[in-house]
Amino acid sequence: MTNKKILGLLGLASRARKIVYGADSTLIEIKKNKVKLVIIAEDASERTKNKFAESAKNYDVPVILCGTIDDLSKAIGKQNKAIIGVKENNIATEIEKIDRSDVNG
Repeated sequence: MTNKKILGLLGLASRARKIVYGADSTLIEIKKNKVKLVIIAEDASERTKNKFAESAKNYDVPVILCGTIDDLSKAIGKQNKAIIGVKENNIATEIEKIDRSDVNG
């Protein structure tokens, strides 16, 4: 499910340079404990989803599925990005709240 509020917050975080994107960069930052939330595109490959879900779990980082690769890429002004790591705690918390309210309501 694509949530415009989440995409808007990602755009804001991107402009503030509080995200990391792409598989390799995000994995490195997860291992450095810099990532507070991992966002994976719903249309990412199963292998990618599993890899990041496992890595994030090992480092106790929450993961959400949101939007398509195209949606996420447009939100951050890049192309073909299926993985985004949010490095700012407040933005990560807000995105998680929005995601939970989508699921519940």
